Amino acid sequence: MNWEQIKGNWNQVKGQAREQWGELTEDDLQKARGEREQLIGLVQERYGLAKEEAERQVDEFQAGL
Repeated sequence: MNWEQIKGNWNQVKGQAREQWGELTEDDLQKARGEREQLIGLVQERYGLAKEEAERQVDEFQAGL
């Protein structure tokens, strides 16, 4: 699934994102709105990760959809 599809289906996909990153709140996921860079930033901030690691995790999440 590409990011345009993820963005279009964000209400369905955000449940899977919540399972992947349990520390993200509903407000966090609303802020992301299916935007890849927003999600990377939130994952990076909540989990204290380097940007590269957050990108890797988001890319793995995308590949699993």
